[in-house]
Amino acid sequence: LIALWRPLSLLPTHLSDHPLISYANNPRPARRPAGYLRPLNLRNRATETRRTKQYEDRGLRSTSSIMADSDGEYHDMSDDDLQVTNGRGGDARKGGKKGKGGNSKARWEEVKRSWEQVTEGADGSLAVGASLEAEKRRRLLRDTTPLQRGIIRHLVLVLDMSFAMTEKDMLPNRYRVAWAYAADFVKEYFEQNPISQLGIVGMRDGVALRISEMSGNPTDHLEKLKEFEGQDPSGNPSLQNALEMCRGALFHAPSHGTREVLIVFGALLSSDPGDIHTTIDSLISDKIRVTIVGLAAQVAICGELCTRTNAGDDTQYSVCMNDAHFRDLLLAATTPPVTRTAAQSTASLLMMGFPSRTLAQGETTAVCACHKKPAREGYLCTRCATRVCRLPIECPACSLTLILSTHLARSYHHLFPLRNWIEVTWAAAAKSKACYSCLTNFPEPPKASKKKDKGKDQDGVATTTGPVAPTPVKAAELKGVSESGRYACTVCDNHFCIDCDVYAHEVIHNCPGCQSDTRGAAMEVINETNGTHEHQTNGTAMVVDS
Repeated sequence: LIALWRPLSLLPTHLSDHPLISYANNPRPARRPAGYLRPLNLRNRATETRRTKQYEDRGLRSTSSIMADSDGEYHDMSDDDLQVTNGRGGDARKGGKKGKGGNSKARWEEVKRSWEQVTEGADGSLAVGASLEAEKRRRLLRDTTPLQRGIIRHLVLVLDMSFAMTEKDMLPNRYRVAWAYAADFVKEYFEQNPISQLGIVGMRDGVALRISEMSGNPTDHLEKLKEFEGQDPSGNPSLQNALEMCRGALFHAPSHGTREVLIVFGALLSSDPGDIHTTIDSLISDKIRVTIVGLAAQVAICGELCTRTNAGDDTQYSVCMNDAHFRDLLLAATTPPVTRTAAQSTASLLMMGFPSRTLAQGETTAVCACHKKPAREGYLCTRCATRVCRLPIECPACSLTLILSTHLARSYHHLFPLRNWIEVTWAAAAKSKACYSCLTNFPEPPKASKKKDKGKDQDGVATTTGPVAPTPVKAAELKGVSESGRYACTVCDNHFCIDCDVYAHEVIHNCPGCQSDTRGAAMEVINETNGTHEHQTNGTAMVVDS
């Protein structure tokens, strides 16, 4: 250590590579070599003493004390190796903000042992379906109040094809996800609204691009979507140009139908050629409703557009949080809007045709009037006998709406939706052992606890007989989840499982119990009440001869 006080010029050459000498030649190196200690600065003892006290206040050993205890030996260690003392005593309790509460952990340091909260069911499987049931029920628990709605809809779907759709917050990117969900929307739209019309418009390079014309055939729209799916998004979107094109497509829509525009908007700007507020005023005068699903963030002009065109309703503008939420918001538009104005609520009669399927005679073919393609089977218009290949459709010759009776029945459920089924408690779960629809076995109700003296084995451990119903994790905290796994219809009082609940409300829109057993159950109740067991009919029921 005597070499530290001698002038550097008097040191031998072979010591120039020593880490202490390298630090003396360059007092502030750009990067310190790992494993060396700062040399003592004996010229400024007061500074070193103050630094040593700061180390001790924080519960650390200073570099000077380390070198003082080393008796001239070099210790290969760095500042990262200095240990913090715990201490119940000493100066460590003086400093730091963690004095009273101890060593507080960050959120990422906390370990939640979620695997210990999983409950094993009676059949040996893990009861982890509570969260899945809650998600299913969340989608079903909606307002089922019967309201007047326009079941004959004319909707234009506007898709953003600008540069903003290349973002990868949704994998693989927004454009691919939006295009896939648009195809799902087309299928679900015509499934829920078979007598409605749909058109598709795109936005890119500051202009509006017509993807498909207004049509009631979902196959045409799906084929057009596949053609444009391979194109890359580019340029800026233009809301004004897209809305003007939608106005032109909806201009000839009849007054008894709705006029709607659904926009999937992924950008935060709109490159418009003029004043978009003028276009909004035109949409209001033409009674066109606009709904927007945002992919990035809220935009002021989008909120104003939806609020003004929906009579002050600001719920028609939504921003998705993830791809699953995006799909839910998009498919929510398949439900027809509520009729608000008195002029639209007036009843009117519409002329429709219900043609039957015909087959060409022999091996001949006929050309359809809608696609100009030869086909052996088709439908003849009930007014002008024009052949069309698919239904529903508007007759190309006489403009008569041609549908099937099943199409009209599927649109009817929007006016009178199926009521939400209620959760069944364990007290009322004893009346059913299996689902009324799919016959899936329900978990057995938990048996009442026996007396303390009974029900114990020789070791004093309580025992029970029979399978015990699993208790889902935090089932009481999950909204809409039944603790017994049963859901009851409020009309027929039959019990169903969660899968049948979802299927009945989202697909068939009818209760299997009400459609099959309503009159029989009612008669049994009447017979039991009157004390008679004879078979009786109500006069309107069909009697089957034995």
